[in-house]
Amino acid sequence: MSNGLLRNSGPFAKLMFSAFIILASFLITLIGGLLLAIPVFGMSFMELVDAMTHITHPDYANLLKYFQVVQSIGLFVIPPFILGWFFSGNSFRYLKLERKVSWSTIIFTAVIMISAIPLINLTAYWNAQMSLPDFLGPVEEWMKQAEETAEELTKRFLQADDITDLFINIFVIAVIPAIGEELLFRGVIQRLFSEWTRSFHAGIWISAIIFSAMHLQFFGFLPRTLLGVLFGYMLVWSGKMWIPIAAHFVNNAVAVIVFYFIQRNRIAEDIETIGADPAQWYYVLISLGIFVLLLFAFRKRLKDRRL
Repeated sequence: MSNGLLRNSGPFAKLMFSAFIILASFLITLIGGLLLAIPVFGMSFMELVDAMTHITHPDYANLLKYFQVVQSIGLFVIPPFILGWFFSGNSFRYLKLERKVSWSTIIFTAVIMISAIPLINLTAYWNAQMSLPDFLGPVEEWMKQAEETAEELTKRFLQADDITDLFINIFVIAVIPAIGEELLFRGVIQRLFSEWTRSFHAGIWISAIIFSAMHLQFFGFLPRTLLGVLFGYMLVWSGKMWIPIAAHFVNNAVAVIVFYFIQRNRIAEDIETIGADPAQWYYVLISLGIFVLLLFAFRKRLKDRRL
C-alpha cells in the first residue's frame, strides 16, 4: 500500500481517476465552503444563494475572494496530494516537492519572469486581434462576453484600498494559484501525458494547452499557453516543483502589485501593457534578448547542477 495503490495502472486509467478525484474534491470543498460561509459572512443560505447570482457586485468582493480560495483549494491544491499518494505512496516525492531550492535560484527565476513581461504582453496583443470566420460569429460573441466577464471579475479581485488588501490579493491571486495550478498541471497532468505519449515535450505542451483552456479566457489563450510551456520546461530541467511555482507566483504577483500602484497614480497606466504597442518593438527585442540569455544560463547551470 505504501507503494501507491495505482502505481502500476496505465496513464489513461490514471487520467480518468484524476478527473474523478478532481471533481469529487471540488464538489466536497464547494459544499463545505458554502456551509462555512453562512456563519463566516453572517448570511442565511438563501441570502448566500442570492449573493452568488450577483457575485460581481462590489458589496460581495470579500465573498468573491473567499469562494475563489475555496475553489482553488478544491480543484488544484487537494487533488494532487491525493493523486500523488495513490500513484506513488509519497505525494511530496511524486510532486517533486522534496528537493529544496536555494534563494539564488528563486531570484534567478524571478528575473527571468520579469524579463519576459514585454514578450508576454506582445503575445497577448496578437491573441487579442483574433477574429473567427463570419459563420462562427455567435461563437466569437460568446467568447468576447466570457472575456469581458473574466476582466470584470479580475478587476473586482484587484481592487485594494490599503496595503492589507494588497497582501490579501497577492495571497488569493498569486500564492494559491501558483501552488495549486502548478501541482495539478505540472505535477500530475503533465507527468501523466508525458508517460502516455512517452515524450516529455508532448506532456508539457498538452498540459499547457489544457491549463490555458481551463481559464476560459480565449483572447489570452496564447500567452497563457506559452507560460505553461515555460513552467513545464522549468520543472523538467530542474526536477524541482518549487521553481515553476516561484515563476508562476512572480508572474501573477507582478500584475497585482502593478495594478495596485496604477490605482494610486504612482506609476503610469501604460506600464501594464509595455511591449504590446507595435511602436514599442525595441522593448520586445530587448526583452527577447535578455530572456533568451537568462534562460540559456539558467538551463546551463541546471545541467551543471550548480543551482
